[in-house]
Amino acid sequence: MTNSHITNGHRSSTGSGFLPDTAYAVLGLLSFGAELSGYELRQLALNSLRFFYWTPAQSQIYRELRRLAGLGYVTGREVSQQGRPDKVAYAITDPGRAELTRWLEQAPVGPPAIRYDTALRLFFGHATTPERLREVVAEHRRHLERMLAELHAVRAMLDGDPTLALPRIVADWGDHLYGHELAAIEKVASALAGLGPPAGRVTVPPGTVRPLPDPAGPAGVVSG
Repeated sequence: MTNSHITNGHRSSTGSGFLPDTAYAVLGLLSFGAELSGYELRQLALNSLRFFYWTPAQSQIYRELRRLAGLGYVTGREVSQQGRPDKVAYAITDPGRAELTRWLEQAPVGPPAIRYDTALRLFFGHATTPERLREVVAEHRRHLERMLAELHAVRAMLDGDPTLALPRIVADWGDHLYGHELAAIEKVASALAGLGPPAGRVTVPPGTVRPLPDPAGPAGVVSG
């Protein structure tokens, strides 16, 4: 299986006085105002954050909830359910909302983080066959097409509510990103179409075992 993650960077900000970004992701989901169980938080993340940031395991959600509850940023209360086990519903506290705002306003913005399972396989593709690489790219395309269709369904759910303008902007951003990635993967597929095995022994590209020059140059001015 191949995965497509346009951005998948989970920074840990603890060294600069902040929690891991995944903790703020959970705080942010609770900041919309609803009391949610750990299960419901994960479902909300799968219908939102998955398209641009994080696909959490259920265990990750509960780990962050324990961290946040220990800091007083969320509270949980037991809710009885008819015919089902009781659940714990979590809500953000005033200190939790203040901490979320502090992170939004003061935490450094990290660089874009791109991770493609397919690109990693292509990069080391000399160890397999061109036919297998073409299969990997085709699977990548199918993932993209499915995610784009799912994103369109989520985008439709955001219409009509003026309070959800920012999620709509993010969904439209994702639509553009995935659309452009589909066009890019078509170019990759075309490049692979007539590719045969390497003509000789594969070697390390010259210069790649040394640090790259600073694009800003010695004086801190971007060179052109």
